[in-house]
Amino acid sequence: MRLSARLTAAAAAGGLLGAVPLTAANATAPAREGAVYAQSGPSGITAKGAYLYDATKGKKLWGRATTTKRPIGSITKVMTAVVVLRAGNLDRKVTIKKSYVDHVKHNDASSAGLKTGDKLTVRQLLNGMMLPSGCDAAYALADVYGPGQTKFIAKMNKTAASLGLKDTHLLDADGLPTSSHKEGYSTPDDLITLARYAMKSTNFRAVVARKTYKLATGGGHHAYTWTNTNLLLGSYSGTIGVKTGHTDGAGYCLLFAAERGGRTLIGLLLNSTTTDPNRRFKNAATMLDWGFGAKSAELRLRSLPAGAPTD
Repeated sequence: MRLSARLTAAAAAGGLLGAVPLTAANATAPAREGAVYAQSGPSGITAKGAYLYDATKGKKLWGRATTTKRPIGSITKVMTAVVVLRAGNLDRKVTIKKSYVDHVKHNDASSAGLKTGDKLTVRQLLNGMMLPSGCDAAYALADVYGPGQTKFIAKMNKTAASLGLKDTHLLDADGLPTSSHKEGYSTPDDLITLARYAMKSTNFRAVVARKTYKLATGGGHHAYTWTNTNLLLGSYSGTIGVKTGHTDGAGYCLLFAAERGGRTLIGLLLNSTTTDPNRRFKNAATMLDWGFGAKSAELRLRSLPAGAPTD
């Protein structure tokens, strides 16, 4: 997300396996901002697009506008991670270029705070991309694994096609709007398929389940501390991932997963609201409670460090 939006939000908030395509549900027309829908399923969910999937039983539990294409913000980085993980060589050292740092400055974007000249492994950069939603880390990975941004984006879309994501088209590695104000898009159907695929990777699961990741000075790099923008982690029992997303066009989005009682549920919220960064986490908890059939204690979201990205 853009840094200016992040700061406003912060003030308000205080080896991979193949995927099986899902059956698309009928799309419904989007409602006004903040509208509560009346239907069977979890109550009070205001997102324009939503999906809840039982990965253990292999079935859809509930959804809304599941085939409607929408901007997805930094959920794009899930595909970036998938492309990198499929290529492998996670211990490869990457030297941070000034262009990676300038990318977040020029786009006023969420950042891992990378320092020019630092040498970091791909594995470390995956954490810098997925936890604080570092657009600098995403840009670095795309540059190395393309090589270059154009070739990497082509790989992202080729991978989407190979996974059966027929309504997904990505324009960059981080989910930011382009210079012409265009945004990549996907659907709840496609993103649940992508999440199911990604979560079969032990490397991916390890990254997205972390609340924080710390690197001490040494090995050719500065010290870094990255905090996960997914506030369900550490707040909702059983949460195991996955990724936040936000742009002005996408609104506040969340791809999430949790395990309880031997069951794994994967869910998605697209444009939960354009004004409240925390509503997506509360709505996700409501969806998970409904899916698990058990009421949790009142959700108390953990706090992010001052100045940390919200995404």
